[in-house]
Amino acid sequence: MPSVLIVDNESTQRRSLALALRLEGFQVTLATSSDEVKRHLADAQGYDVVMVDLMIPELNGLDLAREIRRAAPRARIILTSAYPLSQRQLERTECGASGFVPKPYELDEVSRYLRSKLTAAA
Repeated sequence: MPSVLIVDNESTQRRSLALALRLEGFQVTLATSSDEVKRHLADAQGYDVVMVDLMIPELNGLDLAREIRRAAPRARIILTSAYPLSQRQLERTECGASGFVPKPYELDEVSRYLRSKLTAAA
């Protein structure tokens, strides 16, 4: 069962995505801040995917993605935001992200996208 850590301070977005992914067979953990992410990553449980909202408290999503990359080099990092981000912009961030999912989420599309990223990395 693929494991996903969702980092988003928007309660509705976080819960909706978690429910949809659980129904699709993902093991989901939720975090609302960079401190929570750091605690989860220190738990020695690996995550296959970490979805990071670009706008979270205490630290911007790009900086958090860089920290996640250092702490969990094998995890696929997927950035999310209501603001568009092109592939070229994503590459320029140099944060180690594997992809970008725009908000609002198309929940069935997110599941397919994550599975494609997991398959490509296998």
